[in-house]
Amino acid sequence: MSAATVHPQGMSGSGTLTLTTRGRRVVAAGAVALALAGVLVGGRAVAGSPAEAVPVDTYTVAAGESLWAIATAYTAPNDDVRDTVGALVALNGLAGAGLRAGQQILVPAG
Repeated sequence: MSAATVHPQGMSGSGTLTLTTRGRRVVAAGAVALALAGVLVGGRAVAGSPAEAVPVDTYTVAAGESLWAIATAYTAPNDDVRDTVGALVALNGLAGAGLRAGQQILVPAG
C-alpha cells in the first residue's frame, strides 16, 4: 500500500507562501499599527522625584552591640525604636538586624 498526499485545490506541496500586493499592504499596516501601539502605550514611564538626601555619619559597631541599641541612641523621644531599626536596615541594605564587631554602618547625622 502506498501513501498518497492530498493537497487542497490550488495548493502545491512546496510549502512556500506568496502574498499578493494587498496582503503585503495588510501585513505592513499591521506592523505599523503594532509599532505605534508600543510607542504610545508602552513608552510611558513615570519616575517619582528622588528622595530627599539624608545626612549620615559612619558608625563602627563595637563588640556586643546590637542594632536595637544603636537605634535607641538615634531615636528621638516619643518615636518608636522599631522605626529607627527599620530605617537603619534599609539605609545600610542589611539582610537582617544582625551586626558584627568592626562592621561600619551608616547612621543619621545629628
